Amino acid sequence: MHLDDMRPDDAAPRPGHRTWWKAPLVASLLGLPFLVLEYIWFRSEDGVGAFGGALYWSVGLLALSWALPHHRYLRIPRMLAAGAGLGCVLLPMLLALALGAALSGS
Repeated sequence: MHLDDMRPDDAAPRPGHRTWWKAPLVASLLGLPFLVLEYIWFRSEDGVGAFGGALYWSVGLLALSWALPHHRYLRIPRMLAAGAGLGCVLLPMLLALALGAALSGS
């Protein structure tokens, strides 16, 4: 085999990142119970209302963190998407807790 016979597409593919699944798994395990609870809570109020955006963004960001290609250079975007998805999941609950604490304090 000569150097002239080698083409760029003959190169071996780069292996995927071995622990790509850790950030989406942690965010999903922590956020999924809250996401289901919020969906049931919003559904009982005849719709998602003002927090619908947070609900949809959290589902989208968690799905994006799972759907990104499994390469090492996408580790930071995957972690950011998982963290932002978890933050969007927890946002309505934290606001409800803060509102409850503020109203019970007076």
